[in-house]
Amino acid sequence: MTTDNKQRMQAIFDELAKGNGRPLVDAMADDFCWTIAGVSAWSRTWRGKQAVQQELLRPLFARFADTYTSTAWRVIAEDDLVVVEARGKVTTRAGARYDNHYCFVCRLEGGLLREMTEYMDTELAVAVLGVPESTVATA
Repeated sequence: MTTDNKQRMQAIFDELAKGNGRPLVDAMADDFCWTIAGVSAWSRTWRGKQAVQQELLRPLFARFADTYTSTAWRVIAEDDLVVVEARGKVTTRAGARYDNHYCFVCRLEGGLLREMTEYMDTELAVAVLGVPESTVATA
């Protein structure tokens, strides 16, 4: 199980390094939860594959001018957990570079992603990306 989970996440990040996020989305279970750790505007938990796609990924990728890539440089696995250290690179529509460092702690079950906790530079996210649409107050 540990080897399979590690290989699965390595394959997903091999594709993310080419700008292909489809394998990541395909690996998400319907009840998948994605948490961005911290106390910034980006920090929260999205519950369900549909919520992750519609409330996190779609608005996030709408801010990018070119193809987002994320390259893993370390993958560690134990039991149903896989930890991936990666570096993302992209240019925003505003022309700013958004090159963040990440640590993803992923829990897989039956070959599917059940949970992901993302640790990143949330100050960089707010400075370059602003606040997520879901946290912008409407009057």
